[in-house]
Amino acid sequence: MDKLGYTLMHEHLTIDLSKIKKDPDTILDDNNATIAEFKELYKNGVRNILDVTNTGMGRDEEAIINIMKATKINVITSTGFYKDPFLPEDFENKSVDELANMMINELTTGYINSTLTPKCIGEIGTSKNMMTANEEKLFKAASIAQRKTNALVYTHTTLGTYAKEQIDFFTKEQVDLSKIIIGHVDLTGDKDYIVSLINKGVNVGFDTIGKVNYMKDEVRAEILKHIQDINKIDQVVLSLDITRKSHFKDNGGIGYNYLFTSFLPLLRTYGITEDSINKMLKDNPNRLLGGL
Repeated sequence: MDKLGYTLMHEHLTIDLSKIKKDPDTILDDNNATIAEFKELYKNGVRNILDVTNTGMGRDEEAIINIMKATKINVITSTGFYKDPFLPEDFENKSVDELANMMINELTTGYINSTLTPKCIGEIGTSKNMMTANEEKLFKAASIAQRKTNALVYTHTTLGTYAKEQIDFFTKEQVDLSKIIIGHVDLTGDKDYIVSLINKGVNVGFDTIGKVNYMKDEVRAEILKHIQDINKIDQVVLSLDITRKSHFKDNGGIGYNYLFTSFLPLLRTYGITEDSINKMLKDNPNRLLGGL
């Protein structure tokens, strides 16, 4: 990890959710397209990306290695499982301890048949306004793995829902909340709710930047300005969560560099300082990813 550069904290270099979503747009497998966009990211100061693609989501370790070599951007990978209905077919048959041990083994010895070793548990998710029985088992296993390894945990909230309950779960499981990032909170558009999460001691991901069909970026900027004003910006990370072919610039989407060409200039007009931008893109990721 290059601590002098920026880090995007919630991306997927490869992904395949098409079996459930029945949409080929949800497959990312064009490595050349990713390499082209990442080279532009490099020019904008990005040196690290946290890939939160886990078992059952279509992670391709060989592709990740090739993209790293071609772009000089470091990729930190993840372990775990996603959420219902995207969990592997054999998930239900495994015990909490078996699932926890799978994560612990990957975090300590690396993926099978790969030179990569994940450093994050994520993204692990809950459904809209609820936690299914399988998701509860997943969160229990992730909690065990976190306590054993002290790894970072990155969660998925469906449209920002059930975040408080995720925190309550981790608190009950005695997980260090400073090692938790609650994902997709920007999709709530609810300033007070997001601040209430931050005040519990977790970190939050404004990680669907540019997805204005869900939430206007101006709302994200307003909330970030408030978080800056209450001196809590050191608990925020940024990313775009590019997960579709149609998100790529050449396919008519915003592309990864939208963060730098559009979103950061917008933040500045709202009074977000360069110090805050550096915290969200550099200092906070460096702290959360520890001694990598």
